[in-house]
Amino acid sequence: MNGADEEVERVSDALNEVDRIPDREARVRARNQVLALQAKKTKEWHKERRELVLEMRAETPPVPIRKIAERLGMSAGVVQDIVRGHSGAWKDRPARMGQAEEQRDDG
Repeated sequence: MNGADEEVERVSDALNEVDRIPDREARVRARNQVLALQAKKTKEWHKERRELVLEMRAETPPVPIRKIAERLGMSAGVVQDIVRGHSGAWKDRPARMGQAEEQRDDG
């Protein structure tokens, strides 16, 4: 296990400890604190992830999407979304040409 894996395991252990807080109010209060911190960190972490993916694609020759996904431990689809500039829920994605008409016919 490398240093990064150990840190992730430590975070996971800490989250499990929050779940073991016996007093329900205290447990919910602690979870709210974690959720607030996570929301802030998520923005920062997504920004850094996006920057790294785009840097890897800008290399000469560009690192392939599948290789980036493998190296960063994410799906090729997420890497592709980042490269295309998409973020957010699937329902908010722009439809491909012709796809919008198909969806109208299905609905």
